[in-house]
Amino acid sequence: MTASDVLLSPPVAFFAYLGLAGLITLLGSRLAPKLKKEGGKLTTYACGEDLPGVKLQWGYRLFFFIALFFTIMHVAALVMATVPSGKIVLLGLIYLAMIFLAIMALVTRN
Repeated sequence: MTASDVLLSPPVAFFAYLGLAGLITLLGSRLAPKLKKEGGKLTTYACGEDLPGVKLQWGYRLFFFIALFFTIMHVAALVMATVPSGKIVLLGLIYLAMIFLAIMALVTRN
């Protein structure tokens, strides 16, 4: 194993880039101006209106919906990209019809 193989191995490269990112972060924090706490500088601004702070609780319901859609579409693309030519293409078209029905069921859910 040569020196370049060791330097390009994933663990060594990861820690090298981690150190580089830390160095850039440290340099950026030194160059950035210091924050002064003045009047409304740290408050939310919306066209001159004062907005009271509200805590929002986001759920994962929409995330799982999008993740399921993403998974179905990418698996369908992978399957269709690997379907061999010949009469079996008809099974691929039936598969696409079933994927269409699955997406319709997902989109039109209550």
